Amino acid sequence: QVQLVESGGGLVQAGGSLRLSCAASGRTFSRYGMGWFRQAPGKEREFVAAISTSGAYTNFADSVKGRFTISRDNAKNTVYLQMNSLKSEDTGVYYCAAVLGTARTMPSMTPLTSDAWGQGTLVTVSS
Repeated sequence: QVQLVESGGGLVQAGGSLRLSCAASGRTFSRYGMGWFRQAPGKEREFVAAISTSGAYTNFADSVKGRFTISRDNAKNTVYLQMNSLKSEDTGVYYCAAVLGTARTMPSMTPLTSDAWGQGTLVTVSS
C-alpha cells in the first residue's frame, strides 16, 4: 500500500497559478490510479481530477476543466495538479488519493473507500 504526502499549497491571488505535488511511498506507485479532491470551508468534499496508471486517461470536474491539468511521473512516484487561472472558489484543502488499478472510479472515492488518502494541503485564493 502507498502513503501519500501533498505539498505546494499556499496563498495566491485570483488569476494566478499553483502546482500541487503528491509524493507516494513504496515501489508500486505505477499500479495506482491517482486523483485529487478538495474541500472548501463549510462545504462537502468534491472530486477535482484523476489520472490513470499510465497517464493516458484523465478526468476533471466541470468546475476546473480548461484550467487544471493532472500529470504523473512514475519514476518519481509523484502526481501533480497544475492549477491555472485560479478563482476564489478554488480555495480549500486539496487531498491526493490512490485507487489500485484504475482511475475511472476515482470521482466516487472517499477516504474510507480509496486505497490511500493524503493529509491535504491548503490552497487559498484571494480575490
